[in-house]
This record gives sequence, structure tokens and C-alpha cells, in this order.
Amino acid sequence: MEFNEFAINKLMYVTNRPEIVFTEGSGMWMTDHTGKRYLDYLQGWAVNALGHAPKCIEEALVAQSKKLINPSPAFYNAPSIELANLLTENSVFDRVFFANSGAEANEGAIKLARKWGKVNKNNQGEDRFEIITFNHSFHGRTIATMSASGKPGWDTMFAPQVPGFLKAELNDLASVERLISKKTVAVMLEPVQGEGGVIPATREFMQGLRRLTKNANLLLIVDEVQTGVGRTGELFAYQLSGIEPDIMTLGKGIGGGVPLAALLAREEIACFEAGEQGGTYNGNPLMTAVGAAVIKELLKPDFLPTVKATGEYLSAELIKLSDKHGFEGERGEGLLRALKLGKDIGPQIVEAARDLQPLGLLLNSPRPNLLRFMPSLNVTKDEIDQMLTMLEGVLVQLGH
Repeated sequence: MEFNEFAINKLMYVTNRPEIVFTEGSGMWMTDHTGKRYLDYLQGWAVNALGHAPKCIEEALVAQSKKLINPSPAFYNAPSIELANLLTENSVFDRVFFANSGAEANEGAIKLARKWGKVNKNNQGEDRFEIITFNHSFHGRTIATMSASGKPGWDTMFAPQVPGFLKAELNDLASVERLISKKTVAVMLEPVQGEGGVIPATREFMQGLRRLTKNANLLLIVDEVQTGVGRTGELFAYQLSGIEPDIMTLGKGIGGGVPLAALLAREEIACFEAGEQGGTYNGNPLMTAVGAAVIKELLKPDFLPTVKATGEYLSAELIKLSDKHGFEGERGEGLLRALKLGKDIGPQIVEAARDLQPLGLLLNSPRPNLLRFMPSLNVTKDEIDQMLTMLEGVLVQLGH
């Protein structure tokens, strides 16, 4: 089938897309409408934790679709209870609210923090509502989560912004401390700034931030939409630093490709009252059955240790590639990594890699001077080697 036979003009324009229509996928590979195959290192922007079309998700969807799809959030359903228990049993949190996207989960975290700030007022008896976030952070595309984000240019895109978000610098504890006032209720951050360029918060910073927020009676919110659910080699990235946050958000990987997200909180923070939080599809059994299947896969004894080992292998090989081509090294955690190019050639590499023949390679360049790698968590070393060989060919082809 020719590309122009697809009625793509009915889709609203929101981003530049190549003239490719993907029709199927398996593991680390996708196939387009012409039959060409692509090695996929985007995986839906770290969404497909188990790759394309994993058996456990297929089985969960088929089995649950024959039972119950959406009884409404006004009633309990078994898969949501099972997934909530899996998440709380393997984290420091006590309560879970399920949502459909990471942005929605982050909206919920903002609402929950502000509600807690009404209950726990400042010394003058006033509500606390300000949340300190970070420059270059990314928390979603709703008005509130864009306001919380520190992405350059977003402060004017849909102005006026939602007030109450002050921006500090990641890994600079003093910059956080300077912004704390009687109105502050929380600090919110990504343990690794994914869209900002795969910039990890250091262990020391995370631990210092936890001490600072506790001493100031502030909530610590970790946005683990991209880093959670095994991406860093731990089930949740906050575990890398040995801290206990108050609120955590999940998305992307928790659904393994289906729209599922979660807002988790410790018992004493979970202060929503009836009617303050909800959503038509939240916690529906079809999606939460998939989430339970994904988490069970990740909790198998060898799964997360293998993610760590594979992440270390990818890191070491990227360093070799960097040294060979005079780049500036790599950074990241687990299987969320970036190659620092040192020059603005990322988009050029992405396009050339996609156009390789007979097999294409799908890469991402969130900043023009780096490439981001987000493979499935069960990617093999052979698939890493194949990607590196293909990338090497692109670099030679482009004269880099």
C-alpha cells in the first residue's frame, strides 16, 4: 500500500511525522506499511516495558475483555485491587489512584499536595500551595503540568500559566532552599530528567532533598512516569537513593503500551475527599489487568538484575562509541541513557538511521546535541550490538 492511500489528513497536526505508517510490532522490532522493519529504541518513549506485543499483555487483554471492561469507578473491580496491592507491597506507599496518562497522574499529585497544604496550613494559618519544580523538567502537557515543567518556552506558549510553581536547579540543594517560603507545600522532581536530556539527580541530591523537605515539613513528590517500573534497574528510581518520598506518579511503562498511570501516596498524605478526584476510565479492569501482568513480569527473580546488567553493558558500549568518534560520553540510569554528541547533529542522525536500508533504526534526540535510548527492558545484548553497528554505519555515512 502506498503512503498517500492513507487518509492521514484527517489527523490533527501536532507534530512532524515521517511518511511511515506502522502496522505491527514484535519485541524490539516494528514493521511499516511497506514491510520494512525497524529496530526500535524509542519503544513509545519508554512505554513498552516488555517490547511490542508481549505475550503476557496479549493474554491479559484477551482474558479480561471476556470478563469485564469498565464497570465505572463507582465500583471496585478485581484487577485494580490486585495491581494496587502489587504496587504498595513493593514500594513505600499505602494508597493508589489509577489514571490514564502520566500527565493526569501528575495533575493528581499537584491536587493532592495542594489539598494536603489546606489541611496542614502554615504558621499564619494560611493554605500552602506552591510547589518547587526544576528547570528543564517535564511533567506533562496539561495547563497545570506545563506550568510545573521547566521546559524552555513553555511559560509563554499557553499563557497565562497556572501560578504556584517555582523553578530550582537540579542537583543544587541551595537553589531549592532559597525558594522555600511560608506558601511552599512540596518539591516535585523527576529522578532522571528524561525530556531534559537524561540528566540524573545524584544520590546525594536526592538524599539531601529528602532531609530538607522533612525538616521544612514539605512533601517530596517523585515523578516516575519515565523512570518508574524497572526503567532504571530498580522497580522505582527513588530506590536508587534509599529514600522514602511522600507521593509518586507512574505512567508509560506501567501499562506496557496501554493507557495506564498511577498516583501513589503514603497513608497520612492521602487526604482526598469524595468527589475531589476521579475520571471515567480510571482503574478500569481492562487496563489494570495489563498493569498487573507487567508488574508480575518485572518481579520475577532475574528480571531487574538483568535490566541492571544490560544497562551497564549499553553504558559501556556507548562510552566506547563516544571515545571512537570524539563525542562527550554518556549518562543515565539503567536502560534510560543518552549519548552526548557535543554538537547539534542529533536530528540528522535520527533521520538517517530511520532511512537505513534494508532495516531502519528508530532513535530519539530530545536535544540536538544528544541521542536518547529507551529500549524495552528485556532487550538483549545482541540487539544492543546490532543497534550500535547500525549507528556506527550512520555516523560513518554522515562523516561524524
